[in-house]
Amino acid sequence: MLSTGLPQGAVPKLERPGPLRDRVYEALLELITTRALQPGQHLVESELAGHLGVSRQPVREALQRLNTEGWVDLRPAQGAFVHEPTEAEADQLLTVRTLLEAEAARLAAANADDGILEAFEELLLRGRSAVANQDIAGAVALNSVFHAKIMELSGNAVLAELGRQVESRVRWLYTPVARTRGELSWKEHEQLVEAIADRDEERAAWLMRMHTEHTRHSYHERDRS
Repeated sequence: MLSTGLPQGAVPKLERPGPLRDRVYEALLELITTRALQPGQHLVESELAGHLGVSRQPVREALQRLNTEGWVDLRPAQGAFVHEPTEAEADQLLTVRTLLEAEAARLAAANADDGILEAFEELLLRGRSAVANQDIAGAVALNSVFHAKIMELSGNAVLAELGRQVESRVRWLYTPVARTRGELSWKEHEQLVEAIADRDEERAAWLMRMHTEHTRHSYHERDRS
């Protein structure tokens, strides 16, 4: 076990074709958003380079980019650390997410066709299965797919792009509460799909608002007994 907290061999070596610094950036961002690298964790360039099979230079460049985007904190004379979101930061993000996704659900209901239930059937099945099997990483990934699909069905390209911009941060914040939300979250997903299929715009928006607010409250309550 290295001080970065990643098991030896857990991260695949990066292929060389393409801009290496971009591939390193994407790999590190994935490790941060999935919390394989935890908030507050010290990031050692040489160890990350060893995990990824690259030199330290692209790792350094990726960390600088992640710092600019708020994922990593570069501290003088200390090094790089995964950013620890404050409660206020998390609340602001999850509040904006509620606004975006409630409108996306309303528009999806307005645009729904007769095949909407079939379009979600496999996704809902896989999500429930992941929760039942305690596959938290799988459930988080499928949750992101579900919400992205709602955004897509809204038919509003600008709204969908805004959704993509906040998706990785939402996944970052959702991961620590995914186990708590678990089965209930996917029941709420089912209700959302039914409202969209019924073309009930008001109910779809309300259900999405309640659904995303449940996640926001769960995040703030995650460490409280």
